Amino acid sequence: MKRIIGILFFAMACSLAAQAQEQVDTIVVARDGTGKYRTIQEAVESVRAFMHYTVTIYIKEGLYKEKLVIPSWVKNVLFVGERAEGVIITWDDHANINRMGTFRTYTVKVEGSEITFKNLTIENNAAMLGQAVALHTEGDKLTFTGCRFLGNQDTVYTGAEGTRLLFTDCYIEGTTDFIFGPATALFENCIIHSKRNSYITAASTPADVEFGYVFKNCKLTAAPGIDKVHLGRPWRPYGAAAFLNCEMGNHILPAGWHNWGKVENEQTARYSEYACEGPGANLSGRVKWSKQLTDEEAHMYTTGNIFKKCTGW
Repeated sequence: MKRIIGILFFAMACSLAAQAQEQVDTIVVARDGTGKYRTIQEAVESVRAFMHYTVTIYIKEGLYKEKLVIPSWVKNVLFVGERAEGVIITWDDHANINRMGTFRTYTVKVEGSEITFKNLTIENNAAMLGQAVALHTEGDKLTFTGCRFLGNQDTVYTGAEGTRLLFTDCYIEGTTDFIFGPATALFENCIIHSKRNSYITAASTPADVEFGYVFKNCKLTAAPGIDKVHLGRPWRPYGAAAFLNCEMGNHILPAGWHNWGKVENEQTARYSEYACEGPGANLSGRVKWSKQLTDEEAHMYTTGNIFKKCTGW
């Protein structure tokens, strides 16, 4: 009997040890071979599906030339770069390569949910030959902190209705419609940098979704010589975007907003501002169909309200 108990105890100990070994909480990626994997995609493929615990994929400095896909069954993963300027994920597809179209040009596509990215750069370094997405999101509850998003046209595509994204202390640059899509996204303390006279946002917010893009305490900057930039135009009729307590440079046009050449969009698009500062925040020339929020209305733009569908996030 003692022998049987001993065997059972040993088997149980081995099983627990195996589970503990499976439940790795940190995976190191390094281009120089000093980590467990040399590519981020390899690390992603090693993660168990639908984990109930959090795994950190720590990425050492390096240039990662990858077209990275994070599948829908990946969740509870924290991607942490050693340094935002030193960890660069890059690719160079654009829409005019073999009729690729906009939505296949991504450098990083995030299909999974409950995922966080910190201190890294996602770049599409294609030449200005068409749409070229750096970040393409499909998942829900995605957080980006201290990240950089580099590109030209269509840099960040928030690509799925009903999903929620949070960007804090990020840098986002582009030329035309470089933040676009149907998701609800909150940008806090971000730098939004225009590289061409064009449009910053192109929201396609569904009619039944209250909040589209919300920019709070952001700074809008531009490259030298850029002086004719619109805050946004509606990619779909009910596109929604709001800028609150933002600093706007003189590259922002007095009109502020554009109807995408369709007068009927002026009846449906939901564009608003509140307590913004800087030369680009002068309201005297704003289009009449945009809105200046009252104090009471602005107080509704809390994280809880913006992401109200979400519980425990």
